[in-house]
Amino acid sequence: DVGAHYQLSVVYREGLGAEKDKKKELHHLEEAAIGGQLSARFYLGCFEGKSGRHERAMNHFIISASLGEEDSMNSLKNGAYAGLVSEEDFAAALR
Repeated sequence: DVGAHYQLSVVYREGLGAEKDKKKELHHLEEAAIGGQLSARFYLGCFEGKSGRHERAMNHFIISASLGEEDSMNSLKNGAYAGLVSEEDFAAALR
């Protein structure tokens, strides 16, 4: 279940009832994102950006922003201002 994967990612990110575990957090985020959970896609984008993989981060934000995820839209806008995403990709995500 997509929602369960997302909730498990939160458990492992925050250490709620389980030890914090970045590897397990990312596994469950990826499963949730693949299943269409938009917040999971946003958090994957944040993780990729913090890890210096800006192109991957922008791709996650493009996918979720194009489906209406507000935080991803804001991150994508910041990426566009920083020159990390093309104007065409930015415009396409907002349609």
